[in-house]
Amino acid sequence: MPYPPHTAEPYVSRLPKRRRTSKTICTFNARTLASDASVEDLVMQTRKIKYSVIGLAETTRHRPLHAVFYTGEELFFGTYDSRGVSGVGVLINANLGMIIDSFEQLTTRIGSFKADVIRQASCAGVSPRANCS
Repeated sequence: MPYPPHTAEPYVSRLPKRRRTSKTICTFNARTLASDASVEDLVMQTRKIKYSVIGLAETTRHRPLHAVFYTGEELFFGTYDSRGVSGVGVLINANLGMIIDSFEQLTTRIGSFKADVIRQASCAGVSPRANCS
C-alpha cells in the first residue's frame, strides 16, 4: 500500500456509480381487444405491472389507431389484411410516451416505433479541481 491506512491522498475519490436505465418489454395476445371497453380494461390491468413497452400481437382493427389516454399511455394499432392475418400494435408507458416519434407497420406481423433518445452527458473525475463542461 503506497499510503498508510490513517492517511489518504486528499484528491482521490470514488467514481460515481453508473446510472442504469432499464426498460421492460412485454407481449400480449390482443385477439380479445376488439372493443374499446376491452382496450380500456387492458390499460387498467397494466397499472398493476411495471412495463415500458407492451407489444400487441393479433390485433383485429380495420384502420390504424393512435390513442393517447388521460394517464399518458399511448396505444398504436396496425391493421390486419383481408386474408385474416392479424396485425400488430404497441402500448407505451407514459414515461416513454413523450419520446415516441412514430409507429409504422412494416408488414401485417412486424411493426416498428421510433423513439427520440437523448444521450445525457456525464463527467466523472478523480480530482476535485477537474472541470466538466
